[in-house]
Amino acid sequence: MKVKAALASFLFLVSGAPGAYVAAAQDVAPVPALGPKTWVDPLTHHRVVRISQEAGSASLYFHQNSYTPQGDKMVISVPDGIASVELKTWKVTTIVKGADLQLLFTGRKTRTVYYARRSATGSTIFAADIDSGKSRQIAKVDRGFIGSINADETLLLGQWAASDKPLQPGNPDAPKDRQQFGQANYQANGPDGKPLTFAEAKEVRMNDRLESGIPMEIFTIDIKTGARKVVIASSKDWLNHIQFSPTDPNLIMYCHEGPWHKIDRIWTIRTDGTGNQLIHKRIMNMEIAGHEFFSPDGKWIWYDLQTPRGQDFWVGGYELATGKRKWFHLERNEWSVHFNRSPDLTHFSGDGGDNEMVAHAPDGKYLYLFTPNDIPDVAGIHASGSENLISPGYFTSEKLVDMRKHDYRLEPNMTFTPDNKWIVFRSNMEGSNQVYAVEIAKAE
Repeated sequence: MKVKAALASFLFLVSGAPGAYVAAAQDVAPVPALGPKTWVDPLTHHRVVRISQEAGSASLYFHQNSYTPQGDKMVISVPDGIASVELKTWKVTTIVKGADLQLLFTGRKTRTVYYARRSATGSTIFAADIDSGKSRQIAKVDRGFIGSINADETLLLGQWAASDKPLQPGNPDAPKDRQQFGQANYQANGPDGKPLTFAEAKEVRMNDRLESGIPMEIFTIDIKTGARKVVIASSKDWLNHIQFSPTDPNLIMYCHEGPWHKIDRIWTIRTDGTGNQLIHKRIMNMEIAGHEFFSPDGKWIWYDLQTPRGQDFWVGGYELATGKRKWFHLERNEWSVHFNRSPDLTHFSGDGGDNEMVAHAPDGKYLYLFTPNDIPDVAGIHASGSENLISPGYFTSEKLVDMRKHDYRLEPNMTFTPDNKWIVFRSNMEGSNQVYAVEIAKAE
């Protein structure tokens, strides 16, 4: 059967759209029969629900908003379009039909889902009411891709590259398992001429794209007038991971993409082009920081931090108003492809990783709930100027889902539901790409 990889996982496959997660349909093995729709994980004792009903369904990327402002519904991609999910009942309802649609995000102000339909001349952006499905066209994008919408839903945020360069050129002889879950087939040889792992080969391909020096722009589109305004122009750096603040309608975060140990990745800028600022400056060789995201209240930026890469693991935080920094330490097996923060700001989540990834975790294939803990000054004795130093801490962890049957070439991309009771993720642990939720409280 055919499963659309665009619905399975939104990936960068074209350098002209870094951060635009698109892929073509592929032939994959027959989808195996699914087990029960809900169960209690025997290892973690947390309840898991399979939300989706069809193979090839997908939740959004970890920093994209998929929930209504009222917190009662979310949106997912399904094979025949875009669907809403009632969070109390997990009822799935298709609201916009079309096999060629790309789900983008939901609005933070209105009950609106935004999506794109691409063509040979660009893409058209639409907005649909999540309850009625009534849709309207809001913008034409003749060059580039849309990646975010601002807090008051007045501006779209996009990026454009002067030419396309696939991260991995097509390989008709590629092993079928590299295609199974709609993942790019990263392949490369190391300095010794031997094939690299999937993760290391991806680094080589990302470096190839970075060194191409393709001119890029970051731009906004005014939803009311259609006016396109360039925020960053004629950059030959690889600009990626664009996202608006969830609370400040004029604050943008973006990254300089490439191998993380080679670049200073995390930046912010205002919509008028002012205030271009590096958020994390490396202080050691092979230090890496990335997969950055805003906290739900818009006050902090959080990111994966390793000092150095693959050896010592943190979740780093930067407070936008003050410049203060917090670093929470975690163990190798707890390192995760992506982290996220709960709406009530009490917890973080992590989606784990396999032994080929940057942490080379021997037993890291789990979804985690993290509780942050500060390290206080001993006996209340404060060093002079300590308020200007990094505030250290550590995570205590709880396993939520056993992911040892999951292929991590599909990233789980965990998000907390607005009521802080569930975490939504995507997985192929039952043999096909599906959307799931795990309850944060343990089952009785």
